[in-house]
Amino acid sequence: MVKVGLTGGIGSGKTTVSRIFNVLGIPVFDADYEAKTIMETDLELVGRVQETFGEESYTDGILNRPYLAKIVFNNPTKLSVLNSLVHPATIDAANRWMARQTTPYVIKEAALMFESGSASNVDYVIGVYAPHDLRVRRVMQRDNVDSEQVLIRMSRQISEVIKMKLCDFVVVNDDQQLLIPQVLQLHHKLMKIGEEQ
Repeated sequence: MVKVGLTGGIGSGKTTVSRIFNVLGIPVFDADYEAKTIMETDLELVGRVQETFGEESYTDGILNRPYLAKIVFNNPTKLSVLNSLVHPATIDAANRWMARQTTPYVIKEAALMFESGSASNVDYVIGVYAPHDLRVRRVMQRDNVDSEQVLIRMSRQISEVIKMKLCDFVVVNDDQQLLIPQVLQLHHKLMKIGEEQ
């Protein structure tokens, strides 16, 4: 089975692309969603987060996201510490999930594929590219935030140009090129690779 990572900057359309793969019958592991789940279900991780960021990190076993966001999102060092706790647990969960799948290939969607080191656990990486201004507009509309907040989030990810150069395949989601034909072409290629293994 071929393990495929899917990544891209905030607002690039990773989730849209992963949904197309899912409609085609390919299982998708959403690392960002799973990380949020793990942060409430992995008791060892819960303990480490509370030890590092304070008991207030959780309220009745539920992650106190606003409290944690205030601490880490304006402090790159503390964000790095949080990521160093959460990423290994999420990578382990993804590896266990992939081992249970039976399709010729699987997709692991992760915004921080390269930043977290999880690219080393997949065979190929697909990048979803969208122009900077379009990404900013999408996130402003999706999250109801101003451009300054979007730019702060973008600054925490590696440059889109560098990220796309690190990818094996790139899907362009610029509202000009059709998305489904690009994904179908990759699907056929990855099915063939997976079936030959």
